[in-house]
Amino acid sequence: MTAGRGFLLVLGTVLTIAGPMARATEAQVPRLVKIGALTESWGPTPAIVGLRDGLQELGYRENQDFVIGVRFVQGNVAELPPAARALVRHGVDLIVTTSGDTAANAAKMATTKIPIVFLGGSDPVGAGLVKSFARPGGNITGIADLELELAPKRLEIFHELIPSLKRVLLVYDATSAVAISRLKVHRDAAHRLGLTLVERPVRTEDEARSVISAIRKSEVDGIFSPRLLSLNIPGVILDIAPKRAIPTMFDDVFFVERAGLASYSANNYELGRQAARLVDKILKGTRPGDVPVEQPTKFDLVINLKAAKALGITIPQSLLVRADRVIE
Repeated sequence: MTAGRGFLLVLGTVLTIAGPMARATEAQVPRLVKIGALTESWGPTPAIVGLRDGLQELGYRENQDFVIGVRFVQGNVAELPPAARALVRHGVDLIVTTSGDTAANAAKMATTKIPIVFLGGSDPVGAGLVKSFARPGGNITGIADLELELAPKRLEIFHELIPSLKRVLLVYDATSAVAISRLKVHRDAAHRLGLTLVERPVRTEDEARSVISAIRKSEVDGIFSPRLLSLNIPGVILDIAPKRAIPTMFDDVFFVERAGLASYSANNYELGRQAARLVDKILKGTRPGDVPVEQPTKFDLVINLKAAKALGITIPQSLLVRADRVIE
């Protein structure tokens, strides 16, 4: 997921976002603070853009006070640990991670000294990132995006969008312990809604493409995209599902802007702006472990009416009224 807006500079495998940083006192010599951003995505995410904008809103100056260098692994989670270590070797002053617990854990394994601020992840305590929301401890804090808690609501909205929904395809990365740990939440939600979850474990992107390509509209009524970007499963769903005229539910507006039917999640851009305040506290001397973990303040339901029309679906007016954004 790229950020756009024309401020990206490609330097090898690193995208650099320039932006402001901690104000020096008159007696101090201003120093450019280096923030390393680690993501499993394909480039700077909306959360990273929001962080940059949030820092500017707090008065930090682009290229004079801070710079953000982005390490991205294009869905290959196995590359996150070496990418995190590369940021440490680069001498960054602070690490920001996006896309959930996996990147945050990679950063935590790479350093116990450099402050870490995570953006996303459903249960940072359960994932072993922090001791508690109020007192994270160690060198880490962040914003939990409640992604797992929102999964049942996302499936419920999918059912509201398509009242005839009965069978829902869920393709997941069988090599990911995180993906496997989330299955029960999806199964329980489907059971409560009277839906049949058609599970398809895959181990490679080619296998994911093969499985999704083989699905026909007569076999499932919709595809529920996983949050994890590993094996590029959401991207493969986006590529194939519209051609098969199969409705899709995603957890990120990025995919709805590109022909997905709908998404429901915390607003990732706002997560970044919210995290800027945590970064500000750390830069001013507060230890990360003393900065409470926060939760999202804004959630978005996004519906693509153009995609609905192509699918022959009439979106209930009750949902259109509730939608935070309707793409026409």
